[in-house]
Amino acid sequence: MEDQATKLRKLIESKNIKPDYLPVGLIPLNEREASEDKKTRVIAVTSGKGGVGKTNLAVNLAIALSMEKQRTLIIDADLGMANVDIVLGSTSRLHLLNLLEDDVNLSDVLIKGPYGVNYISGGSGVEKAQGFSYEERVLLMRKLSECGQLADIVLVDTGAGIGKNVMDFILAADEVILITTPEPTAMTDAYSVMKAYSMFATQKNLRLVVNRIYDKEESSEVVEKLQQTSRRFLNMPIDSLGYIYEDRAVIKAVRKQTPVVIASPKSDAAKCIRAMAASLIYGTKMNIKQGWRGFLQQIFNFSQK
Repeated sequence: MEDQATKLRKLIESKNIKPDYLPVGLIPLNEREASEDKKTRVIAVTSGKGGVGKTNLAVNLAIALSMEKQRTLIIDADLGMANVDIVLGSTSRLHLLNLLEDDVNLSDVLIKGPYGVNYISGGSGVEKAQGFSYEERVLLMRKLSECGQLADIVLVDTGAGIGKNVMDFILAADEVILITTPEPTAMTDAYSVMKAYSMFATQKNLRLVVNRIYDKEESSEVVEKLQQTSRRFLNMPIDSLGYIYEDRAVIKAVRKQTPVVIASPKSDAAKCIRAMAASLIYGTKMNIKQGWRGFLQQIFNFSQK
């Protein structure tokens, strides 16, 4: 019987990804556009299991980044439980798949959220990406490429776990934020993501966020356990981006369908998220592989016609 690692290895190898491949008929970016696109950071926000606060983090972090004058875009790629629009308190009539229609442009699927944060619903479009024809992939690539000029940071809210679609996004992103809680099951599932990422990521850049803690020591214990396990079994260093306190303000904000950094800006949770945004912008060196366009080429797998 194949173990989980073997199945994942075969899954990734079967993709035959060639990130530098430029498909025939795709209009190259000019020098200015290419320079802007290269500066766009693509950050995947993921988790080992559902219910640990992943989407809440993605949405509130996007707004906190926007408050720091970063043009921020959220791609809702959580195919099983897409609910970015619920947290934002908005609705999405069109989604990524509608871009295949001739009369639908990027501006039509972009939803404007609070503090200038834009949002695109993946809907079923992302899930079907690998099944698109070559012409459909080229069309989507052309229309989505503009995101590289519209955003400084693209946050991709992935699904939970290590399924094929989730791994596609994690491996294509420049940076990965892995959120967990102190519960043993959440930590175990987080380690599964770390293991898969360590096996297949060509440039490793993963940071931990520990949610729903009661004190800093609790966060430190979780991070230390995962770091030690990663060093021992995966030979991969893991950094900590931060932590978020257990805070009833988050629950109240979700019920109001208003992000907590707006609903309760002075709450402990909101302060933690703003601190993480500042760390992303000012505290660490950017590690950008290919920018937004490179991310799209990998997701739409242009090595296969």
